[in-house]
Amino acid sequence: MENETNRILETAMKIILAAGNAREQIQSAMAGMGAYNFSAAEEHLAQAKEYISEAHTAQTETIQGEARGEVIPFSLLFTHAQDHLMTVISEHQTAKNLLTVFRSLDQRISELENK
Repeated sequence: MENETNRILETAMKIILAAGNAREQIQSAMAGMGAYNFSAAEEHLAQAKEYISEAHTAQTETIQGEARGEVIPFSLLFTHAQDHLMTVISEHQTAKNLLTVFRSLDQRISELENK
């Protein structure tokens, strides 16, 4: 049981680290949007997506293991990691939507300035 506990804790930390890296990239993307640097924002969001995928893969492997009958001990840290990942996924989607809005507003302002 100790090996399973260590494995779930390692997986939880992997998820938390990757999700934290994704959040950092999302914050950089938001800063890019605020500076009207949309290409930089896109790059940061793409990097965030890679970190999210890494975290999601670790989570999914654990869930699939349990579905196959592997004993996965309860871990508050793993639950926290899942919550952290879910929040970051939501932040990523919101940032993508904001990028669309910022671009649209920037284009509209540019058109008005050029009249």
